Amino acid sequence: MKTKLDTFEQAFEENMDSWTPIDHDKRLSIEKFIDKANEKKSISLRLKVNDLEQLKLRADREGLPYQTLLSSIIHKFVTDQLVDKRSILKSLELFKRVEGKYSA
Repeated sequence: MKTKLDTFEQAFEENMDSWTPIDHDKRLSIEKFIDKANEKKSISLRLKVNDLEQLKLRADREGLPYQTLLSSIIHKFVTDQLVDKRSILKSLELFKRVEGKYSA
């Protein structure tokens, strides 16, 4: 069975011949940079008891440790990937109302 590539993967494969390998020192430098970025540091954090309990319940429902869930939330926040579901639903509802006014 042949795997179907998406557009990004197709472009990647089509341009592979034009790439050149990097030298050993540059590769080590890049790997060191990546390792440093992925390093973890322990911190002490004060949370409201109720917030911590809610976090633990949510993590349990998700099937992961609460510290992993908290770390994921923080990562998504600092990389602008954290999405407020309620804001999106409000925006969609507003869009539907505005669209309804102009489509009639």
